[in-house]
Amino acid sequence: MSDGGAVFEVPEADAGLPLSRPPEGFAPVRRWSLETTAQLRNLRHELASTIADGEAGGLQDLAGTPKKLVLIATELAANALTHGLPPTIVQLSRRDDSWLLDVADHDPESVPVYAGARITGAGGLGLHLARQLSLEVGWYTTDSTKNIWATFPVR
Repeated sequence: MSDGGAVFEVPEADAGLPLSRPPEGFAPVRRWSLETTAQLRNLRHELASTIADGEAGGLQDLAGTPKKLVLIATELAANALTHGLPPTIVQLSRRDDSWLLDVADHDPESVPVYAGARITGAGGLGLHLARQLSLEVGWYTTDSTKNIWATFPVR
């Protein structure tokens, strides 16, 4: 697998996370820059608040999309902080029918490993949860970052 000339080996046992850019047409809503896992609590709170403010009907029941999006954002940001290079950048964008979450770390040379085949407790569940709870998930690199993205329905 390659993107921009770099070649990545993706273990077949992990099913391979798709190497792709996120869909187009999303407008940025909010961005966070994280240096430590201690900042994840504030990310969760501010992200939930931002999503609620962005809803036409006001605060949603957090059993739906917002709760899933906040969970995945937290998991992916924790992975980036633990396994990547700081700062971790979390970007929330929106178009009419969906949210786009993009989480970047500054280690474009490493490959994200989808660990869906691993047993519970063995780690690597952030990408597995993203695949289960979002509409689409993928990853890509830039000159300075590795990005994981996921989309979620607005409602």
